Amino acid sequence: MGDPVDVVAGSYEQVVFGYRVYPGEEEWRVEPVFTHHAHTASLSAVAASKQFIATGSKDETIQLYDMITKTEHGSLLHHGGTVSCLEFCGTSHLLSGGEDGLLCVWSTKTWECLKSIKAHLGHVSSLSVHPSGKLALSVGTDKKLRTWNLIDGRSAFIKNIKQNAHLVLWSPDGDKYALAVHDKLNIYSLETASIVATLVYRKRISSVKFLKNTLLAVAGDDEYVQVYDLVSEKCICEFRAHENRVKALESLMMGELCVLITASNDGFIKLWKLTMEKPEVVCLLGQMNTTARLTCLSVWKPGAVGQIAQPAALLSHKEPLLCPTNKRVRIITEEVILEDLSRKQSKKKKRQKVH
Repeated sequence: MGDPVDVVAGSYEQVVFGYRVYPGEEEWRVEPVFTHHAHTASLSAVAASKQFIATGSKDETIQLYDMITKTEHGSLLHHGGTVSCLEFCGTSHLLSGGEDGLLCVWSTKTWECLKSIKAHLGHVSSLSVHPSGKLALSVGTDKKLRTWNLIDGRSAFIKNIKQNAHLVLWSPDGDKYALAVHDKLNIYSLETASIVATLVYRKRISSVKFLKNTLLAVAGDDEYVQVYDLVSEKCICEFRAHENRVKALESLMMGELCVLITASNDGFIKLWKLTMEKPEVVCLLGQMNTTARLTCLSVWKPGAVGQIAQPAALLSHKEPLLCPTNKRVRIITEEVILEDLSRKQSKKKKRQKVH
């Protein structure tokens, strides 16, 4: 069927769980690999690379684990608030976002913080790296969607949105991205910068995962998972995945077989089988009960090589990621004004001193 993979989940109870999943013909075998009391507060994010697992927490730290040796690899200390999102850029860099508004770029060779940028005036809620490794998106509680050019190490533009988006995700082909605002999910075209599809869930959206470029799984603050066809903009499948809220989604492809992985507050991690020929038919492959309230999820593939390119500019200490002030760019019919956040903050501080 395929090679085994490790499913890693974080919890409110400050614990990280690791399970080895062995594919089978009918039912998949699941074995516990490790349980680790990782943080001093609940976990908020987990990400996987070729060798490492990184976890973020409300204790303001990032913890690293070597998945090959199954040992702790150290802690990253820079954020001054909850580490809200993590994503590896290939095998050379780790990006982190926090409630302190910072976007940090870490070298996975030295684990030095190469860049620390005030990305949002509020929290950094979510980030996503383009499959090419050339772009990254971030959203925050300042009602802005920010695009980062990872080649020249600068901010590309800022898009003002009417509400606070809490999730952003590139599609596998990188020609579109999903943006979640409460119960609404807008799909934007990269080429036209316009909305090509809008999906509305009945409750606040908690997790989104592209199963393929035109197929999207959505979970919200309830027990169900919906699968949408972006071509028809219709829900082609809905099933009750858990007894409590679904908190996180992951997926992996094995030929024409798509395995959707769900994690919930009910403590269960479940594996669901979908075929690309009949994605509306879903069946349970296996499950594991952690007995903890799960918050985040990731998949580590032994021997897997990151497919994202390595932008050399990220290694530079000289190039600032913040763009020049008052630079104006036009994207199709939209006008986006770039702002120097550091200058804006310094003005606020001066005003406070005057008063």
